[in-house]
Amino acid sequence: MKIVDILNSKKVSLSFEVFPPKKQEALESIKKTAVELTSLNPDFISVTFGAGGSTQGYTADIAQAIENQGTTALAHLTCVRSTSEALNHIISNLKEKNISNVLALRGDFPKDSVEGENVFPSGFVHASDLVTLLKKEGFCVGGACYPEGHPESTSRETDIENLKHKVDAGVDFLTTQMFFDNDMLYSFLYRLQSAGIHVPVLAGIMPITNANQVSRMVDLSNAYIPRKLLAICDRFKNSPEAMKQAGIAYATDQIIDLISNGVRGIHIYTMNKPEIAKAIISNVNEIIKATNL
Repeated sequence: MKIVDILNSKKVSLSFEVFPPKKQEALESIKKTAVELTSLNPDFISVTFGAGGSTQGYTADIAQAIENQGTTALAHLTCVRSTSEALNHIISNLKEKNISNVLALRGDFPKDSVEGENVFPSGFVHASDLVTLLKKEGFCVGGACYPEGHPESTSRETDIENLKHKVDAGVDFLTTQMFFDNDMLYSFLYRLQSAGIHVPVLAGIMPITNANQVSRMVDLSNAYIPRKLLAICDRFKNSPEAMKQAGIAYATDQIIDLISNGVRGIHIYTMNKPEIAKAIISNVNEIIKATNL
């Protein structure tokens, strides 16, 4: 089923994200994790794009395992270091596995690139280039967005302009990068509306269940960490179970506030930990049910 149809049919959607393993021997374990998440009845599960080499095929394999359970899958695809031949092969593979939804991404600029290297051998330099190709191939296409601005963007205005270009290329829905202050999202959504961007926007929630995650999240997304969350991490950093419980509670509070304020899509970055997703869903499942009545 196409995700845009799911989003248009529900008042609030719920989705998860998993990532493929780096080594083949862990592939079956990640498939089991994805299948376990389907038991929570999400509207879809997204699978990130494996780094170079043979791991790229793992995304389609995991997505197929999800679809085989009757749950819609969203496969990620990036431009970085992908040749035209590789992209066409991946697209054909996705079609063969009956995957009809793709999240189009440029991908992070490789840190190990050398001077003079062409990291975009396909000629696709922006996610919008990939969007155009995927729409021609008949996929429902999602895109990424950054409530606090893309780390490489020179200004919020430029970031919104680039996002508008991506949406105009054919993006059906957007998923946000993780954020920890809901006011950041509300401000972002207002700017999107003002810019004429009206596609569904899913709020990306990352449960912080390990205090060491905070610095990594800041490095990855430049996300603002509210004082409340910093205090939680400082207080419980040496108590793993307490930190996990507090992180789940913080993510739960975020989700309840988002739904209460009319946000129509919740996307949980599970970090391949079904137990974390289960704990959060047990806290909000009745809220989601009541909202969708």
